[in-house]
Amino acid sequence: MKNTKFLLFFIVLYFTPLFSQGEGGTIYIASYNVENLFDTINDPAIDDEQFLPSDSSNWNSEKYHTKLKNLAQVIDSMNGGWGPDILGLVEVENRTVIEELMARIKNGKNYGIVHFESPDGRGIDCAMIFNKQYFTLSKADTAIVTLPNNWPTRSILHATMLSPKGIEYHFFVNHWPSRRGGQDKSEDNRIAAASRLRAEIDKLFADDPNTNIIIMGDFNDEPTDKSITEVLKAAPVICDFAEHFPPDAIYNLSLEKKIAGEGSYKFQGNWSMIDQMLISGNVLKTNFICGSYGIFNPAFIRQKGPGKYEGASLPTFGGRRYFGGYSDHFAIYAIFKLF
Repeated sequence: MKNTKFLLFFIVLYFTPLFSQGEGGTIYIASYNVENLFDTINDPAIDDEQFLPSDSSNWNSEKYHTKLKNLAQVIDSMNGGWGPDILGLVEVENRTVIEELMARIKNGKNYGIVHFESPDGRGIDCAMIFNKQYFTLSKADTAIVTLPNNWPTRSILHATMLSPKGIEYHFFVNHWPSRRGGQDKSEDNRIAAASRLRAEIDKLFADDPNTNIIIMGDFNDEPTDKSITEVLKAAPVICDFAEHFPPDAIYNLSLEKKIAGEGSYKFQGNWSMIDQMLISGNVLKTNFICGSYGIFNPAFIRQKGPGKYEGASLPTFGGRRYFGGYSDHFAIYAIFKLF
């Protein structure tokens, strides 16, 4: 009898995570800048010379496969080892590298891929993978971002997904222009990206004020910068009053971490919260589990000290120096009630 009770206790304890997800449970949504996930094949249509065996970086098959293995380890470690249900990917070269990354993921989920080639001169794109058990792709397209100087940049990925209950959700994956040249000189570029995204949001809200929107990616701006607060009009999240928030507005889940001095990316010793997730009011009221937003920074990917990059994610490269790490960004995530 004692052995039977012990066996039942073990079964419940061991399999409890299975019942914490899916129907009646939760889903895990994340965004990850994977730091220049390039293959080793020359694409004459883009500037990929830095990631070829002929370059001084000596990017080769061994380094590429190490990169894939390391990223797969990070992704498999998310969600308590169950992996994400939705994952926005930033800085991928093409669909092939995504497929080769998916082939190394071992969490058992059947993922679909959403990807489009971007006008970006370096050929880096945004993409998204989704758990086919919970989501069906209804429609996907991109929003082209036009910069003041007309320099080609990353498009914004827009994927419309249907939940198991047939409810429509709009996902936007972003990689806004960098701060090259400094914040002041480059800010107009990110304002252009924010304006393009805001126009897409406004169209959705005009059709339905209760539209479900989830926005993620690397914005290269902080939650407190003009592009986010004034152009995108992202408001703070105050969970105790969420039921009173208007549905046709955007709320920034990342702001609280910024205020606390935390970050997803460390530059010259300073933390930045440039990887962010934002949601519409209806998602905030209906699906978001308050307090669940976080930065995925497990110990095995953090740099050891001392030094100004202590605690940061171990990158593949630091300048031209090869570290053989994961990415220079941590992923960010949030947990939601099943849609």
